[in-house]
Amino acid sequence: VQLQASGGGLVQPGGSLRLSCAASGFTARLYGIGWFRQAPGKEREGVACIGSDRSTFVADSGKGRFTISRDNDKSAVYLQLDNLKPEDTAVYSCAANLVTPQVMCTELGMVPSYRGQGTLVTVSS
Repeated sequence: VQLQASGGGLVQPGGSLRLSCAASGFTARLYGIGWFRQAPGKEREGVACIGSDRSTFVADSGKGRFTISRDNDKSAVYLQLDNLKPEDTAVYSCAANLVTPQVMCTELGMVPSYRGQGTLVTVSS
């Protein structure tokens, strides 16, 4: 079982990135999948989550700037990051769970079914 996040990098403020989460080893289309981030010295945060029914939840920090989507044929979930700000700098990772997107993104004490490694996003001029 694997969740592989990719697509991070260095981008200037106002720029965009598209993160990908590739799932393998389990039936990803049956699971909700969420994106989480953790910056140095800060708490882990649920950024955006998508259910198996494609319902979505986006945290206030990303509303109007971040978009989550999924391609079940490719067992992949994407996070489009637009109008990036320096405070978006963090390691972004993905996880899968059998709960609603809002629960997945807000109940951070809940242990996910599967969790992958992260990809670093750095927003700096």
